[in-house]
Amino acid sequence: MKKVKLFITLILAGAFMISCGSGSNISKDAAKKLKNYDTYSYLPNKDTILSQDYNNQQIQETIIATINDNMASEGYAIENRQPDVLVYVHTMFDEKVAVNANPVYTNFSYYRPGHYIGPYYENYTYDNYFTIQRITADDAIKQLPYKEKSIVIDFIDRRTNEILWRGTAPEEEISSKRLERDLRDYVDEIFTKFP
Repeated sequence: MKKVKLFITLILAGAFMISCGSGSNISKDAAKKLKNYDTYSYLPNKDTILSQDYNNQQIQETIIATINDNMASEGYAIENRQPDVLVYVHTMFDEKVAVNANPVYTNFSYYRPGHYIGPYYENYTYDNYFTIQRITADDAIKQLPYKEKSIVIDFIDRRTNEILWRGTAPEEEISSKRLERDLRDYVDEIFTKFP
């Protein structure tokens, strides 16, 4: 009986540990695509931080720079004309809301060129960002509840507009005292689970 209880405890503990990972589940097909892709670009982030307590530009610049460093170490290069992967960053510093996925993840409000884009995206934005109207996700990409001061990064197939992988770091803390360092640590933690 003790062996059965121990076995059940180990299985439950393993399931809990898996559920606490920084990325959502990913299909083998999506993982294969990400491994075979070489280039990326950004969809402009319209999640600007409204609170006067934070410097939106400083936060976004730090996040973009850290993502770029991690993408370079994964073998990706910036390509704004026809990238393989589109990166969309959610910076949640204002309120607690869930980042949705099924069946349509988002409808972008920028359907035209010339939409204001923050300077932190100046050299990294997908040239045809305004043509992306809907992003979809399969059953593996779940809704993510998040706490204040968190970041979620979506990696999207440019050709199909499907989210291939979503990453966040629920165990990382972002403090206001060491904001830049914590932001870099948070994004680095997300990339430890990158497929």
